[in-house]
Amino acid sequence: MTDPAKVRRHAERIRELVASVVRSQIKDPRLGMITITDARITADLRDATVFYTVLGDAAAQSSTAAALESAKGMLRSTVGKALGLRHSPTLTFVLDDVQDQVKHIDDLLAAARNADAEVQRLAARAQYAGEAQPYRLEDEDEDAEDGTTVEDEDEPRGGDRP
Repeated sequence: MTDPAKVRRHAERIRELVASVVRSQIKDPRLGMITITDARITADLRDATVFYTVLGDAAAQSSTAAALESAKGMLRSTVGKALGLRHSPTLTFVLDDVQDQVKHIDDLLAAARNADAEVQRLAARAQYAGEAQPYRLEDEDEDAEDGTTVEDEDEPRGGDRP
């Protein structure tokens, strides 16, 4: 069993190493404006996933992915030497689409705000479909002055039963 704190430290170190190597040693012209956002490593320290973002369109993203794949061997050897592990972890690069998801969520929240504002606007002008007080109150049930209700008058009196 590997200590989770040790795994986190190694993942952070991998992120820093890959970012510095990409910035200083990789001279591939296909490499765009890249930012290494995160790195995660398995508990057995054999496989590492490196997340990155690229500034630009889909063509820039695909060319950057190709450049990272071609430099994967050099990055793996650099990471392995710096970490001092018995086995150098394999690196997998994944495009981090957090910015696209954030934009989508912001669009959804803006649409919900607009819908709520429209509902509030309609509710401010709304009127009751019937009376303002749809329920009968006890005072309305008493028709006679002596306190008898309408139901009491409809029943036959003592000896009038057939």
